[in-house]
Amino acid sequence: MPRKSFMRRCTTVLAATAAAVTVFAGTAGAGPATVDLPDAAQQLRTSAAGNAAAEQAIDRLLSSGEVPAAEQLALPAQPFQIPAESDIGRGGGPGVYGSGIALGVDGFRFGFFGGPGTIAPNQAGAKLEVVWLNLSNGRSGTDLLIEHNDVPVDTTIRTRVLDTGPGLVVAAVYGTLWHRWSVPVSEEHPDGFQYQLGTITIPSFGAVYN
Repeated sequence: MPRKSFMRRCTTVLAATAAAVTVFAGTAGAGPATVDLPDAAQQLRTSAAGNAAAEQAIDRLLSSGEVPAAEQLALPAQPFQIPAESDIGRGGGPGVYGSGIALGVDGFRFGFFGGPGTIAPNQAGAKLEVVWLNLSNGRSGTDLLIEHNDVPVDTTIRTRVLDTGPGLVVAAVYGTLWHRWSVPVSEEHPDGFQYQLGTITIPSFGAVYN
């Protein structure tokens, strides 16, 4: 699926979930219009040194050929410029999966949204993470995406509130995530849901403002 088409879909999904999640609008004013994403990804790779899972995720990103030389920043709404790919994709097979996003409901957070179905409330056995680097001040970190509410209909999962400091922040979301969707109650599905675990093969990568 072409990246521009995917991002238009992301914008539509984001608008549909606005009742549950307020998109972080950013506070950096005009700021630069573009960012050198390959260089930003390399710096993020350096900041992840010692975290094997993060290093491997960014290496897969860099070798995928999906990182353009430069990209306009996604402002004021801030879905990541490069969507994730996974073993289950969005249509039951390998391919485009979902996108990282910057949120600001009660402070700066990273999140991830995508299907199939909705994100399961119980994420036991899954581990979705974000590795981030503030290019403006050098702060960096790795955090779990663990906060999720399935009411009324929420297809995002988020980090705790993060103190990245102000400036331009690059980040990559990688790992695994449980999804679920409604099916008839049966012996195989006693709770009326079918579950599927998605494993991100190429992380979602983006540059956002705090």
